[in-house]
Amino acid sequence: MRLGVVFPQLEIGAEPAPVRDYAQAAEELGYHHLLAFDQVLGLNPASRPDWTGVYTYRDMFHEPFVLFGFLAAVTKRIELMTGVLVLPQRQTALVAKQAAEVDVLSRGRLRLGIGVGVKADESEALGTSFRDRGRRSEEQIEVLRALWTKELVTFRGKWHRITDAGLNPLPVQRPIPIWFGATDERALRRAARLGDGWLPQARTAADVQPLLEKLEGFLEQAGRSRSQFGLEARMVYGDGDPETWVREARAWSAAGANGVALNTMRAGLTTAEDHLEAFRRFAEAMRGV
Repeated sequence: MRLGVVFPQLEIGAEPAPVRDYAQAAEELGYHHLLAFDQVLGLNPASRPDWTGVYTYRDMFHEPFVLFGFLAAVTKRIELMTGVLVLPQRQTALVAKQAAEVDVLSRGRLRLGIGVGVKADESEALGTSFRDRGRRSEEQIEVLRALWTKELVTFRGKWHRITDAGLNPLPVQRPIPIWFGATDERALRRAARLGDGWLPQARTAADVQPLLEKLEGFLEQAGRSRSQFGLEARMVYGDGDPETWVREARAWSAAGANGVALNTMRAGLTTAEDHLEAFRRFAEAMRGV
C-alpha cells in the first residue's frame, strides 16, 4: 500500500525552510506522495451567519502549483498531488500550463486531484460561475487532456474555444493523471467516466463502503474495470494510536485502496517537527500492513 502525507497547510507557517525540510523528510522516510489542499480565498464566517464551511480566512493555505514548483526543486522522488484543486474556478488553459510546468520541473511527479468546490463566494470572487461548475468541469478535463497530449489544439465547446494553439513545454506525463474528490452521485458518475482514480472524502473505510458500491456500478456502466481505477484514502491522526492506524489501513486495503495518506492537521501538533514525528511513527506502524 502506498503511503502519503497530507501537507499541513494550516500549521506549517509561511517560512520556506520548514516547508522544504518537511517535504525532504517525508521523502527520506519513504513516503510515496505529498497531498496538498486548495483554497484561494478564506471567507469571514462573521458576515455569513448560515455558513457551514470548515476553513476561514484565518486558515493559511499555500497555493498548490506554486508550492509544488518550489518542492519540485528540493525533492527528487516524492509525488506531488493536489487533493483537491477546485478546477471550475480556475481558467482551464492556465491550469493546463501550470500543471504541465510542475510536471516538467518535477520530472513527471504530478498527480492532479480535482473537485468542483462548495463555496459560491469564492467562485464569485474569482469571476466564475458556481451554478454550472460540474458540467463545465467535464469540458475542462477534455481540454486539459488535449493540451497535455497534442502540440496544437483546436477546440470548440460550450465554454472553451482554442484555435490552433498549444503548450510548450508539454508535460512529461501525457496526459497527467486526473483523480476526483467526489461524494455525491453526480460527481461519482463523472469520476467513473472521466477519472483515473478516486479520493473519497470519508473518515473511515466503513463510511465509504456505500459510495464505493455505487462507484463500482458506475464504472461498469462506463465500460471500465475497477482494477484500472485507483482508490486512495485519507486517514486522520486521531489520538495517535498506531493500533488504530493499522486497523483502519487494513480496512481500507480490504476495500480496494491502493494507498492512504495521513492527515495530521488539527490534531494539536504545533510545529513542523511535531508533524514529522507523527509521520515517522505512522511509517513504522504501517510496516506491518
